[in-house]
Amino acid sequence: MNKQIQKYLNTYSHASTLAFFRLAFGLMMLFSLIRFASYGWIKKFYIDPQFHFTYYGFQWVKPIGNYTYLLFIIAGLAAFFIAIGYKYKWAAFAFFLSFTYIELMDKTTYLNHYYFITIISFVLVFLPANCYFSVDAYTKEKIRFQKIPRWNIDILKLLLAIVYFYAGLAKLNSDWLLEAMPLKVWLPNNSNLPLIGTLLNENWVHYVFSWTGAIYDLGIVFLLLYKRTRLFGFILVVVFHILTKILFPIGVFPYIMIISSLIFFDASFHKSALSLLGKCCSIPLLLFENGKEKVQHYNSVYKTKILFISCFIAFQLLFPFRYLCYPNELFWTEEGFRFSWRVMLMEKAGYATFKVKDALTKKEITINNSHFLTTFQEKQMAFQPDFILEYAHYLHEHYKKQGFTNPEVYVESYVALNGRLSQKYIDPKTNLINENENFKHKTWILPFNDTIKGF
Repeated sequence: MNKQIQKYLNTYSHASTLAFFRLAFGLMMLFSLIRFASYGWIKKFYIDPQFHFTYYGFQWVKPIGNYTYLLFIIAGLAAFFIAIGYKYKWAAFAFFLSFTYIELMDKTTYLNHYYFITIISFVLVFLPANCYFSVDAYTKEKIRFQKIPRWNIDILKLLLAIVYFYAGLAKLNSDWLLEAMPLKVWLPNNSNLPLIGTLLNENWVHYVFSWTGAIYDLGIVFLLLYKRTRLFGFILVVVFHILTKILFPIGVFPYIMIISSLIFFDASFHKSALSLLGKCCSIPLLLFENGKEKVQHYNSVYKTKILFISCFIAFQLLFPFRYLCYPNELFWTEEGFRFSWRVMLMEKAGYATFKVKDALTKKEITINNSHFLTTFQEKQMAFQPDFILEYAHYLHEHYKKQGFTNPEVYVESYVALNGRLSQKYIDPKTNLINENENFKHKTWILPFNDTIKGF
């Protein structure tokens, strides 16, 4: 086994593939950040709200007010430097830190592709993506290589494969396959589209989309891996993601997945693309064709890096299955839901009415959530239990400052999941101040009165 691992680690690939991915990733991130700022979302999501929902364990990540603009500028510059390969290691590290901090500032904005960007940017810190077709490689011959160990490219393919395959596994549930939910709810909202609009009201179309989506996610990586089916697979990638972009408001995620999927193509494709770009920018590719291989010396530093990255990949493979440690329906409790590549699997909506009671005088008031939360925050809070708990603690602290004696916080909430009638969500008799966020099962979430079978 050790010999096979050693043989694999000594297998080399052309560096143009990693260079192409670095350039594409950097430009995509720069475009995404500019887009985000152009819509005024920095102010809307990170500056205007008086309260921000935090991730458990990262409560120390706090909003920084108007300095958030500076944080986006740093992330944008870092993305640009990643693209051109200038001071690459520092740029990759700076982008990872700045983007991750932005992501952690408010849980309300959580998206799967933000998490994907975070883990990709983290891995890029450890890869020699600046050894070819970069400013660094142009100015420093000692870091210029034509071939690099194959695992530097394969690790990115594996991370992309995890996203697709795990998303496919998550679709193997009774709501998605047998009820065509939540597509049965979402697709008719696009019935005004030309050509396909009227079809989106048809029940059979909802099932076709559901089953096709599951099959696509489970199989697309295998089509991309093999040369004979690669072009067909990529055409499917483009069609699938353009269609999802038209039908659903999911931002730049489709473009990220389309561009990222190009990493599965042969190095000759990436080399040709870089050569064409080099001609447009008057940068001949011959400058980087010195025939050198990045020969790795198996010293303690390199072995430690391999071990660390291997542990990181193992974590990415196992972490999405943490939901198995919890009882009850995952879609209902959402314990272990995030960071598990469960993409667009549920239509969940609810409302939550909070009451704060003075423990001494028994004075009770009903909270108007709009006094503390933005419309978007209130919508997200109403059906996510950890949001409800954190908001309850915020209300406790707020009214304690207003003179309430040991204020108690109760909530009456109802949630509807995937077209079902709404049902009571949180135990209204539970004083949420006595509950704290942790990895334990939240016993104050009321049972789900139905069963969803599958992963």
